[in-house]
Amino acid sequence: MKSQQELNRFEIRFSGLGGQGIITLGKVMGQGLALGHGYNVTQTQSYGPEARGGSSRCDLVVSSQPISYPKAESLDLLVALSQEACNAYYPYLKPGGALVLESDLVKQPPTNKFLGLPFSALARDKVGVAQAMNTVVLGALAYLLPFVNQSVMRKSLESTLPAKIRAVNVKAFNLGHRLAGKHWGENAGQVWRVEDTEHE
Repeated sequence: MKSQQELNRFEIRFSGLGGQGIITLGKVMGQGLALGHGYNVTQTQSYGPEARGGSSRCDLVVSSQPISYPKAESLDLLVALSQEACNAYYPYLKPGGALVLESDLVKQPPTNKFLGLPFSALARDKVGVAQAMNTVVLGALAYLLPFVNQSVMRKSLESTLPAKIRAVNVKAFNLGHRLAGKHWGENAGQVWRVEDTEHE
């Protein structure tokens, strides 16, 4: 297994609509980074006025060191699964941070520097379960983030899921990972600035 990559402080925001599995996505990734990878992780979340159809957000702060402040304010990674979420949270993305979009739902990106996949359509058409969209996102992020070990994250995913939905979610995870490699490829490595990936 890869040795843990040193992270000073890495802030992630998952955002979108209620019903997209945003909170679950944050919990699974946070657990995988904490228990599987050995990082310190804090998670905070918020819902809009309506759970389904309203706004939903989940933040992770990931660090090799103890985390003094648990909330994300200067984002290294913004995952925006709706246009509204993208518009609301893009200003919090730090220079050099990465923007990952649901390309069918975010029709007007605020910048031309982003990585997008049609996560909803992939879950519906390739996996056969629309609700597995968040797991497709998780797989793509396991490819994108240089400090995430794919197999460790997949095992963490399997350990948190009921047996009856495990196979379909592993399929969704593998699909996201594979398509991120295919479509983002070399661009993914250029997204991160040296201070994040080579922190001493």
